[in-house]
Amino acid sequence: SKNVLFRNSHYPIHIDIGSAKGEFLIELATKCPEWNFIGLEIREPLVSLCEKKRKKLELNNLKFLFCNVNVSLDEWLSDLDIGQLKRVSIQFPDPWFKRKHFKRRVFKNSLFKTIAKYLSKDGELFVQTDIFQLIESITNIIDNSQYFDRRVIGGSEWLDYNPYNVSTDRELFVNKKNLPIFRAMYLRNDKLFYS
Repeated sequence: SKNVLFRNSHYPIHIDIGSAKGEFLIELATKCPEWNFIGLEIREPLVSLCEKKRKKLELNNLKFLFCNVNVSLDEWLSDLDIGQLKRVSIQFPDPWFKRKHFKRRVFKNSLFKTIAKYLSKDGELFVQTDIFQLIESITNIIDNSQYFDRRVIGGSEWLDYNPYNVSTDRELFVNKKNLPIFRAMYLRNDKLFYS
């Protein structure tokens, strides 16, 4: 089982899909030793780089793994203990604007179905990007899946802060330019999963 990834394998798990250079998870794993964190990234050189950094910092509650989530996430998550996956974040995914590149987009219906299948009840699904048409597309897919309820905070469907109090590189860059960031938080409802 993949759970031997962590010394404390019973801790709740937060998966960051598209973990890039890993700064977000490294900071979060340092701040939250009672969680296990997994960064999934499709660019192998970045995974090696992140793993080097992680080992140097001796973060035993963090792992970076090479994964094409649209191909092997389901198989991968099936190894986790039931109810262990409590948080999934997808932050500033590559928009792949050109129509011929749409197929490379991470957020397909099948991805959110896989997340729904393994995320514990009331588990969090957090998405953020600085591109409005992208967040619109993502939130439509999630809303249509019916497995998630969007959190409305202060009357708004949009969060105006990152709930984990740790910023990604992209987030810092966009904030510096004073541009808007669109964030949505979903909770896994108790609708049973049907494949």
